[in-house]
Amino acid sequence: MEKAHTIINNSLSKKKPGELLFLSDFKGAGSDAAIRQSLSRLVRAGRIKRIAHGIYYLPKTDPLLGELHPSAEEIAQKIAAKERVRIQPSGAYALNKLGLSTQVPTRLVYLTDGPQRLITVGKMKIRFKATTAKKLSLKGDLSKLIILALDELDLKNMDERREARIKDLLLKEDPKKLKHDLSLAPGRTHDYIVKLLKQK
Repeated sequence: MEKAHTIINNSLSKKKPGELLFLSDFKGAGSDAAIRQSLSRLVRAGRIKRIAHGIYYLPKTDPLLGELHPSAEEIAQKIAAKERVRIQPSGAYALNKLGLSTQVPTRLVYLTDGPQRLITVGKMKIRFKATTAKKLSLKGDLSKLIILALDELDLKNMDERREARIKDLLLKEDPKKLKHDLSLAPGRTHDYIVKLLKQK
């Protein structure tokens, strides 16, 4: 137990404030039980903060803002990088990122080729939802979000203001990437976007 604690404590001194930490980062420091006990001890001492099951971070403070907490998006990206899986924002979260919805989602939904899971971070939930390789092959920064967001909407009852915003975003996309992404879009979404782009 003490050996694991010493190894973990020493490794923390080499990390930057605000850095996310995972239980698996300390594999080899001791038994699973010893690592968990050491991390719990460090949480009680205020050396690290626990933000979700098996996920911690080194406290970081700003002179004006006080303690800075990692965002749910940062956590999701870090998990994806750690597990070497791909993720794409989806649903209400994709709509919000595009400015197509002012509603702040309390659940971030990511499509992934990794395992499905639900992570609770305070009042926010991060959901990894298994999907097809096709949806994860979308390339355009804007077009991929639009296609994944439109998957969640009733395309027959879209208001003009939202359609104008979608068209404006599509016109900002790299034409080659847009063409590529349209070839992978579901039929109804493909037809909707093509029709929208043809409108004067």
